[in-house]
Amino acid sequence: MTASHPFRLAAALAAALFGACIAAQAQQTVSAFQPRVTVTGEGSVSAIPDHARFHAGVTTRAKTAKEAAEANNKQMTAITTMLADAGIAAKDIRTSRYSLQPIYAPPQPNTEPKLTGFSAANQVAVTIWQLDTLGDILDRLVGAGATDIGSIEFQHSDPSKLMDQARDAAIADARRKAEIYAHAANVNVGNVVWISEEGGAMPPVPMMAVRAASPGPPPIAIGEDQLKLHITVSYELVH
Repeated sequence: MTASHPFRLAAALAAALFGACIAAQAQQTVSAFQPRVTVTGEGSVSAIPDHARFHAGVTTRAKTAKEAAEANNKQMTAITTMLADAGIAAKDIRTSRYSLQPIYAPPQPNTEPKLTGFSAANQVAVTIWQLDTLGDILDRLVGAGATDIGSIEFQHSDPSKLMDQARDAAIADARRKAEIYAHAANVNVGNVVWISEEGGAMPPVPMMAVRAASPGPPPIAIGEDQLKLHITVSYELVH
């Protein structure tokens, strides 16, 4: 009898542990079926851009690479001087492209490509902080000899701050929807279980090209951007 005592004690401990595991699993099963409501919230904020960026430059062609480069340098110097005279800071003018390439005549059957000259291209990216001067600056660039102007983008200095405002609106929208469903089910909205954001961004800004034959300052409509995002939120439902 004495020898069987440890066995009975071990069996009793095993039964107790087994019962505890069953109780824990039952508790997890109950918590897994905690009532929830999952909704999508939408937030948006409208804002007027506070600056613009565009590209401006010159493409020149000549018989030799030296002639093409020299002509291009002369015209680009006139363009950068004009931008400085317009009050644009040096930090807001940045070279974005420079190339010097050979030009070949259209290929003919059974003949080697014929070199006809060289093309030099130089462009700068320009940032304008006074948007009311944008049209005038574009017109003055044409007068200074710019042959390539375009890719205008209206931007915001602090887009993260604007997106945070949209997030606040999205959270409020999600909570409003959850309250409606909870009221219909005669329960209350509890804690947030999880939140997922479905990337938000500004709408794309169409590019604009300015022709060298522009008769005057082009009309520039800045407009207003609407930043949007969607979130999905899951809430507990409690009695």
